[in-house]
Amino acid sequence: MNKVIKQTIRLTEKQHLHLKIQAQKSGLKMEPYVRKLIMGFEVKARPPNEYAQLVKEVNAIGNNINQIAHIANATGTISQTEIDIVKKNQNDIMRLVKGLR
Repeated sequence: MNKVIKQTIRLTEKQHLHLKIQAQKSGLKMEPYVRKLIMGFEVKARPPNEYAQLVKEVNAIGNNINQIAHIANATGTISQTEIDIVKKNQNDIMRLVKGLR
């Protein structure tokens, strides 16, 4: 069993605020954030909430494009309508990605 040791550290107000902001960005409370840093983990900022929706939509668009590719391979041709759908899907992806910036 690991013995838990309480360790107090002194921080300036500026350091404390910086630590608090960095922990919030990571989605962690300050104690787990500091423990991860001490153990050498690179703690990254949590992705924006829109990220999961973006991944879902990009996957759906990718599936549509894949279905069109299968049709094109099976028939040896692709219609202008299908090309237009792929172009629209590409534009949708770019719109979604730009929306995250």
